[in-house]
Amino acid sequence: MSAPETPLGGKRRFKPTFWATVATIPAMIIMLGLGTWQVQRLEWKRDQIELRQERSVAPAVSLDSVLDAPGGKEFFNVGVTGRFLHDKELYLAARSSNGNVGQQIITPFEMTDGRVLLVNRGWVPSEKRDPATRSEGQIEGEQEIEGLVRFGGWKGYDFIRPDNDPVKNFWFYVDFEAMAAASGLDNVIQTAYLDAGPKANPGGFPIGGQTRVKLRNDHFEYAVTWYALALILAVIYFVYHYRPDED
Repeated sequence: MSAPETPLGGKRRFKPTFWATVATIPAMIIMLGLGTWQVQRLEWKRDQIELRQERSVAPAVSLDSVLDAPGGKEFFNVGVTGRFLHDKELYLAARSSNGNVGQQIITPFEMTDGRVLLVNRGWVPSEKRDPATRSEGQIEGEQEIEGLVRFGGWKGYDFIRPDNDPVKNFWFYVDFEAMAAASGLDNVIQTAYLDAGPKANPGGFPIGGQTRVKLRNDHFEYAVTWYALALILAVIYFVYHYRPDED
């Protein structure tokens, strides 16, 4: 089969150039790699969503059964008994709820065995940071509470990690050692904390149930985008080099 002719009667053939090839091939490899990475992230995110949903609705188990498990069991629902130490509140900053800026209240919870568990009681708007503005929610006496086990530490990229400010009681992430020191308590459990469940507090604040169980999952769209860009670049490369035969 003869090569197609140009409108002027000439023939065309694929004639790649050096610099265009050097620039295009690495770019395509990167795009394909990013697309494959997004596919892997898609599967990981699906597993995470399924794990969180299954564990969060399971019957409550004992805290020690979770803490003693190899590797821990984050997001398991546990039940504990004790009392809140409201005078030791800690504040997780830069938290929002339905687009409203606020903070989450971390309160040490002294269990009946004497150990202290940090409990994220939930979200309050900025104007409710002062406990005096939500006194109804500062429940006293022995309580039985349920919540999801969480692990502390910064969850993002280290190069953008903000610094906690214990002096101002201003925290961006849970740091067990620093929070225990700031609260003046010696027996704080330093392997896990609790996200309180959605049960309403008197007065409405804090608003519990802040654990992100349903995660946003856009990785399929991202993967399609990267693969599409790689295909478009390949087409452009081919069209650009499909030139008239000058021989």
